[in-house]
Amino acid sequence: MEIVAIPTVGRVDGTVRPPGSKSISNRALVCAALAEGVSILTGLLDSEDTQVMVDCWQRLGVRIDLDQDRHLATVHGCVGQPPNRKAELFVANSGTTIRFMTAALAACEGDFVLDGVARMRQRPIGDLLEALQAAGVSAESTNVEHPDSPPVHLVSKGLPGGMLTVDGNVSSQFLSGLLLAAPYAKSLVDISVRGELVSRPYVAMTMAVMRQFGVVVDESFDGSWRVHPGCYRARQYDIEPDASAASYFWAAAAISGGEVTVEGLSARSLQGDVHFCDALEAMGCNVRWGEDAVTVRGGELRGIDIEMSDISDTVQTLAVVALFAQGSTRVRGVAHNRFKETDRIGDLATELRKLGAEVEEHEDGLTIHPQVYHGARLATYSDHRMAMSLALAGLRIEGVEIQDPHCTSKTYPRFFQDLAKLIGKPMVHRTLD
Repeated sequence: MEIVAIPTVGRVDGTVRPPGSKSISNRALVCAALAEGVSILTGLLDSEDTQVMVDCWQRLGVRIDLDQDRHLATVHGCVGQPPNRKAELFVANSGTTIRFMTAALAACEGDFVLDGVARMRQRPIGDLLEALQAAGVSAESTNVEHPDSPPVHLVSKGLPGGMLTVDGNVSSQFLSGLLLAAPYAKSLVDISVRGELVSRPYVAMTMAVMRQFGVVVDESFDGSWRVHPGCYRARQYDIEPDASAASYFWAAAAISGGEVTVEGLSARSLQGDVHFCDALEAMGCNVRWGEDAVTVRGGELRGIDIEMSDISDTVQTLAVVALFAQGSTRVRGVAHNRFKETDRIGDLATELRKLGAEVEEHEDGLTIHPQVYHGARLATYSDHRMAMSLALAGLRIEGVEIQDPHCTSKTYPRFFQDLAKLIGKPMVHRTLD
């Protein structure tokens, strides 16, 4: 087992630019792969989640040339039909990849199997399969133990179009996948959502990327979406830094009373997670929004009651900030976090308690009551966000160690190097027998 020991610090001050957004990178890769022409993607994230997306399209015969030093990809679009019509695709534990690829391939013709790691075989995809089946697509789970989870077997003759309905309370990625695929349906597509739609800003992001690749997509006031038949058009597309990754550095300023600027983001970002800064402001921080940078300065932190369904990937980050606030913090509206890379409510509560925190677990979130803390070795559950958020606790609590730090390779392989550079102290890595 490898662990990393986090050094305690005083104020954290500095400037950082996280790597490209994973969410935008994978959406742009889908649009570029299905497009007509050759697209240039700049600022592309190089991580496990984007690597498996690239690998899937390459196995389907789509040419993608990577320049990793320049964070650039040249994508030769397949005009809506990959050359290889039979393939077995491995997605590791990338939810965006399996959900976007399943929907995209349903709009093509072929026989495809999509599978991943053991945790992926526990993650939900049944709502998406149900929507595709209702549209006449042969899409089924072959998982006997978890019949609503991968592996997925897809035999498609194309997406007919018309009216599609999908549940929205587990993941917005089901809707985003259908939207990304819809331009290649045989007729106009209208999509409606049953129940509450979680993580709505990610759907807005999907629509924005689609439009930038030349597709017409409209959202109505009654909560439905219309996508006109068409073809993505190749273009040069610049990918902004990852706002979810930025949350860790803003949080470092909050818990240390320092000041950290994240470059490349603004209030105009496509990513809803920039509004994590609004939560920090409510807790007592000062936030400055620039044209191409956002700065957080720490203040006297206070607990808050907050609904986080729209920024659920930052719940773990906020939970660590809440450890150092005056008064309790209640997080609501994130029941769907239990179905992510790990149970990001139950497992998060377990690890915070190891530090001495008092944590109440609720069906849709948790309440954190600040206490006197002590060091601990914290498990990450192979979840990149557990590793990155829990590491922040070590900036204030002596003796915090993080297990399996390499799990951050899913979205941010250089996280611990960048954190060490920001705080001006090295991380101590070691291997246990």
